[in-house]
Amino acid sequence: MSTLPAPEQAPVGRSSSGSQTVATVERAADILLLFTEADSSTLGVTEIAEKLNTSKAAVHRILASLRSRHLIHLDEESRRYSLGTTAMRLGAAYQERMDIRQIVAPDLRSLSRLTGETTTLSVRTGDARVYIDQVTPQREVIMTVPVGVRYPLHAGSSSKAFLAFLPEDEREAYLEREPLGSLTGETLVDTYELRRELERIRAAGYATSFGERQAGAASTAAPILDHRGEPVAVVSVCGPRERFLEEAGHCSRALLETTRRLSTRMGARN
Repeated sequence: MSTLPAPEQAPVGRSSSGSQTVATVERAADILLLFTEADSSTLGVTEIAEKLNTSKAAVHRILASLRSRHLIHLDEESRRYSLGTTAMRLGAAYQERMDIRQIVAPDLRSLSRLTGETTTLSVRTGDARVYIDQVTPQREVIMTVPVGVRYPLHAGSSSKAFLAFLPEDEREAYLEREPLGSLTGETLVDTYELRRELERIRAAGYATSFGERQAGAASTAAPILDHRGEPVAVVSVCGPRERFLEEAGHCSRALLETTRRLSTRMGARN
């Protein structure tokens, strides 16, 4: 009677070693992410260990490895850690290669299908902003926007969404620079009223417009924010004014879900 050969045994420790390596990589990533979420730019070993619920010895080992690649910097005097030059280079490389239009395109299409209206993407250019992309729905009466045309930062929902979330000094400089011009009879040009409107937009997270940029049109817009809470771009949903009056609430809710997801991808804190 022949005897079947015993199954080949994996070398002892291979599985546990692999799991340990994965766990170490995950913990290193957790430490790096902690610096992006912390209120302070520096962290101590004890703080890191407590926040990640791990031992200080394990944190020391991972920090030493990260330091060797200049991902983490140690201040010898304070014995506190901060992000290193390599981490900054990684961030800069991402920013240089980032194509916001390509990143947002799938969400722009989904948002248009969900709302049944035109969706747009705008970017800022100095004291103005321009549409760089749009998706139109499959229905007879639709809104379209002129891609590449400059619009002032106070006229329309996309413009106001930019202006509301700019740093205060930039926002005030814009409001005080010159008299605000009208695009339609509905454009807000009184700086007192506009400041109140911008406060409401910051509180709500989105802006609305009924004929402020174009007569007969209406829209809702919200910013995609970066890690500083500043607008990288603005997404809007727009349609004919009369139809949009009934759709504004639904469109704004769907819009915010989209921009919050995109903002998280850009590094914004929830």
